[in-house]
Amino acid sequence: MTLLYTEVEEELRAAVRGLLADRCPPAAVLKRAESDPYDLGVWKTLAGEIGAAGLLIPEEHGGAGASASEVAVVLEELGRGVAPVPFFTSSVLATRALIQAGAGDLLERLADGSATAALVVSFAASPYQPLRGGSVRVVDGGERLSGTVTGVAGADVADLLLVPVDGGLYAVQGAGVRVAASLDLTRPVATVTLDGAAATRLGDVDLAQVLLFGAGLLASEQYGVAQWCLDTTVAYVKERHQFARPVGSFQAIKHRLADLWLDVVRAKAAARNAAAEDSDVSAAVAQAWNAGVAVRVAEEALQLHGGIGMTWEHPLHLYLKRAKASEIALGTPGDHREALASLADVPGPEGGQQ
Repeated sequence: MTLLYTEVEEELRAAVRGLLADRCPPAAVLKRAESDPYDLGVWKTLAGEIGAAGLLIPEEHGGAGASASEVAVVLEELGRGVAPVPFFTSSVLATRALIQAGAGDLLERLADGSATAALVVSFAASPYQPLRGGSVRVVDGGERLSGTVTGVAGADVADLLLVPVDGGLYAVQGAGVRVAASLDLTRPVATVTLDGAAATRLGDVDLAQVLLFGAGLLASEQYGVAQWCLDTTVAYVKERHQFARPVGSFQAIKHRLADLWLDVVRAKAAARNAAAEDSDVSAAVAQAWNAGVAVRVAEEALQLHGGIGMTWEHPLHLYLKRAKASEIALGTPGDHREALASLADVPGPEGGQQ
């Protein structure tokens, strides 16, 4: 296994980065963040022309049959741009669930980006407690679902809602979707109400495994957030002058940035390993480290950008909010550290297992 990028991955990165730089730079994301955050025009190009929507989908269902490593590269770039597109919710979480359920016809709809899907699970749910954030039950002999789930990411723009219940995956129609307040302005969440919504069982699904797979790939997005914050801060302290010299020339600033650089490099390695290995341990390691690093680098970036005026006018606060929201998404760092201790057979405080 190698953590280096292949030529194909670098070409994919260049295509995604070029699209975002041209159509969805951070300044444009900031401009629309409080009104209509999703840029579905950019999503159409990313999904259809670049082919990102079908990366995980097998070729027999119209997808690229790519690996998680290619998906991770896209997520790195979307993290760098806090891009308001439903890639993670539709092309990672929902797609993984559909692949498990064997729903080939629906995968074909997602493969070219003509439709998007959302997994009706709280974005704050943990792989180790997958039903956190709501409960749903099957009624009328399996033909309808009833219940409410809060904090569902991507539901407000999804063409297809997928609901996991009792080990099965259901496609529903007639569900109520209400956008709720969210710290992350670039990834809205919603409350989904299933008041006897018509449902079709698609197959079996292991929800905990789907969420853990998503958590491992979310680390790549967190790495992208941290890398943008670091790069932007380094560029700023080179230009910002105080006492007739660049702020970045002060030794204390150099030390702080050097520490952040080491954190980000480690985050990159953890994210790449989680994508390449796709194991419980690698996903837990990546989230236990990357979630905190993204927040720490974004906080330091905000502080080191002192003197630019109103921070609301700078896109940096979008990165901090994405980092903070992602820190509690799909398991907190503490959840993953506790799971990692158990997986590694680390003794607990009483001499037993964690």
